[in-house]
Amino acid sequence: MVIREDRGPVAVLRMQHGRANALDPEFLGAIGEALATAEDAGAVVLTGTGPMFSAGVDLKRLAAGGPGYPAALLPALSDCFARLFFHPRPVLAAVNGHAIAGGCVLACAADRRLGARGPGRIGVTELLVGVPFPAIALEIMRSVAPGPAFAQMLYTGRTWEMADAAARGLLDALVDPEALVDTAVKEAEALAALPAASFTLTKAQARQPLRDFLGLHAARIDHEVARIWSAAPAQEAIRLYVARTLRSRAP
Repeated sequence: MVIREDRGPVAVLRMQHGRANALDPEFLGAIGEALATAEDAGAVVLTGTGPMFSAGVDLKRLAAGGPGYPAALLPALSDCFARLFFHPRPVLAAVNGHAIAGGCVLACAADRRLGARGPGRIGVTELLVGVPFPAIALEIMRSVAPGPAFAQMLYTGRTWEMADAAARGLLDALVDPEALVDTAVKEAEALAALPAASFTLTKAQARQPLRDFLGLHAARIDHEVARIWSAAPAQEAIRLYVARTLRSRAP
């Protein structure tokens, strides 16, 4: 679920879905719906719960769902990213903890990202799992990662601690955990005070090149992405990754 708390002109959207805010079609739909209803706010702050912003796609469900599951997951994933990236109001991500794979993309789709100092890690691990990026996900990462850092993030699947993530463009600033949401709300209030129509048009102009690219290429890319996610090699790679990850976390 996504819990909305209005703090003046700012809608704080807090993700609460299991221990990891893992992304599945239902949860992605809930995030998208919350973002749509928050278009009436002056600005939006998106955050998670406890030590987790989002661990990305629910890999256990993906591994168990078989080759038919990506057909439900991938459109929901791309739709949620698009609703966030193209949201007409200012959006800040208050990254309270780990933001991995799709969770990292979710944070990077915001206009500004504040990270909580501490042990959280951020990065895109898709290639380690064995799957390619949906078109909009890769382009969102391109929009925030400068030059060589972009290729390093994609091809190595590394995750970084908060301070290192900020140095690589994944975060704009670090904040003490207890002040994270309050600081994000304060920054969101400043953006909400800008003339709304002018902000919305300016943001739309800034995002237009990516919208144009997706209009030309997303259908072709995402068709190939879906084929690969559903094919036997990726399905086996996902199962092996889940098995390794669970084993490494066993007490």
